[in-house]
Amino acid sequence: MIASVNPNMNSSFFFLTGFSGLEQHYPWLSIPFSSIYGMVFLGNCMVLHVIRTEPSLHQPMFYFLAMLALTDLCMGLSTMPTVLGILWGLIQEISLDFCISQSYFIHGLSFMESSVLLAMAFDRYIAICNPLRYSSILTVSRIIKIGLTILGRSFFFITPPIIRLRLFHYCHPHILSHSFCLHQDLLRLACSDIRFNSYYALMLVICTLMLDAILILFSYVLILKSVLAIASQEERHKSLQTCISHVCAVLVFYIPIISLTMVHRFGKHLSPVVHVLMGNIYILFPPLMNPIIYSVKTQQIRTRILRVFSLKRN
Repeated sequence: MIASVNPNMNSSFFFLTGFSGLEQHYPWLSIPFSSIYGMVFLGNCMVLHVIRTEPSLHQPMFYFLAMLALTDLCMGLSTMPTVLGILWGLIQEISLDFCISQSYFIHGLSFMESSVLLAMAFDRYIAICNPLRYSSILTVSRIIKIGLTILGRSFFFITPPIIRLRLFHYCHPHILSHSFCLHQDLLRLACSDIRFNSYYALMLVICTLMLDAILILFSYVLILKSVLAIASQEERHKSLQTCISHVCAVLVFYIPIISLTMVHRFGKHLSPVVHVLMGNIYILFPPLMNPIIYSVKTQQIRTRILRVFSLKRN
């Protein structure tokens, strides 16, 4: 068991706490978690398949949606091995290299999702505030450049602190408090100078997640200003209707982040299980909900998915 871990063990392996105190319920917990991962995989693959195979969806808005679905799919795949491995009793320890790699992808994909949501806000701003130039501004080549910029921004800037994790000396008991590896969890176990990682991580969050949130909010202020200037109430409703899915996706991403931050800041008295569950909600809730949101709220996606299922029945 975790309690018997030797504090002076070799630094190349770490123990994952998982859902501490609920070990006897792991067989039952594995059912909802397996179902969630299955829904994440199938839902996002369905969105990607529909966008790829339906020519009418080869538009900037849906290219960005494909980026979001691919990000969500990778996020689910990056945490699935350790979460389900713990619940199924297959693993309890993890190598330092695998842990650092998992941390790299989890944090990099989180920043990538934020960047994609910002790009989608820009797409909605152009579509509503400057519709006549929409196709000339968001060309395929420009969308590719935006996608590459998002990818580079998300993973390049997170590389320095992640690389330093491999150089640290870990002298504290090698017990991680989650069912997957996080940067801050590894810092807690390090006996080296972690000031660079701590300050860099804080600035990275401010310059990515917070800045993206501010820019998304500002874009919707401009969108509302433009929509309110439209004389026809029907046209106002139609314009706002195209933004509902994106607004829901933004809320689905940022509400768990805010909730997790509040729990870490003010919920130190809470059970460790609450912190672990909040961490899993932060990781899995957006990938689970985004395909549902866009399938329900976006008519083109909904119609195409219904057509796919009707063909399978026939």
